Amino acid sequence: MTMPFRRLSLILPAILVAGACTNTGANYQPIVDGPVGPNYNVDLQQCQQLAASQSSVDGSTAGNAAIGAVGAAAVTGIVQDSSDNLGRAAVAGALVGAGADVINKNQNKEVIVRNCMRGRGYNVVG
Repeated sequence: MTMPFRRLSLILPAILVAGACTNTGANYQPIVDGPVGPNYNVDLQQCQQLAASQSSVDGSTAGNAAIGAVGAAAVTGIVQDSSDNLGRAAVAGALVGAGADVINKNQNKEVIVRNCMRGRGYNVVG
């Protein structure tokens, strides 16, 4: 595998994931059962701002990246019985660990938007 293709194979999934995140996290628009009042857009914007105020990356992200790096490097070292690919495995593991933490925080932001809208009297079903 040539170096440019290898880089593309790492960048392309990240682009696809970013593109799939338009209605997630703080940008989440809940499904409301029933009528919505004239304040719906203002309420939604305020709830989204509340969710956006929560950090996406923090100390736990770094910790999960470290755990992913160590775990991937250890598994690679054991399975391959060689230290040839430990650095690449550690980087991949760190990306997976940090990515999983960011995805979890993104899901928490959706919960914040849903709960905020419920608190404002909307019948949020999804």
